[in-house]
Amino acid sequence: MKYKAIIFDLDGTLTDTLEDLYLSVNHALRSCDFPERSLDEVRRFVGNGVRKLVERSVPEDTDSIKLERCFEAFRAHYIIHCQDHTCLYPGVASLLTALHAKGYRMAVVSNKLQKGVDELADLFFNGVIDVAIGEQQGVPRKPEPDMVIQALERLGVSKEEAIYVGDSDVDLQTASNAGLPCISVLWGFRSRDFLVAHGATIFAERPQDILDFVG
Repeated sequence: MKYKAIIFDLDGTLTDTLEDLYLSVNHALRSCDFPERSLDEVRRFVGNGVRKLVERSVPEDTDSIKLERCFEAFRAHYIIHCQDHTCLYPGVASLLTALHAKGYRMAVVSNKLQKGVDELADLFFNGVIDVAIGEQQGVPRKPEPDMVIQALERLGVSKEEAIYVGDSDVDLQTASNAGLPCISVLWGFRSRDFLVAHGATIFAERPQDILDFVG
């Protein structure tokens, strides 16, 4: 077995969370009397954590007080509604089951709030994913490698024994910064052309391709 562990991004890789993020963003924008954003705009804004998502969603001239109020409105709404429309992408459940059966150690590393990561992990990954890491105070978010390094330590594997799977340029940067190869999935929030432009070289068109590659 060339790899012993697989580090997964969450949003856009394992789970389709776009609708819930979109609804929470627009709830927060409405609460602050800001214009709403389209689904495609929210798709472009995700990837660097929910605070950055809100920063990109509010008008450019928004002051820090209104930004913080909008972020808190988003956070409060999303904590309650993060599971309303979110689901696993087709084929992901069988992929994770097959990887688990083959003895791979697995982790989720996400810029999503830790509470949101925990809730989705309990809902979708209980007993299959070994480690689930979200945004934590004092720990730099992706693309910094800190959360991936933490995951590797908790899994008990070296970077040479692991591979990273994600759907965005942030994931490509994260994998590079952590010294891991990266599989870029093509069912997520970014297009193949976009990923190629940001250095992607390994692609998965369907979840089964990940199993084929690591196996």
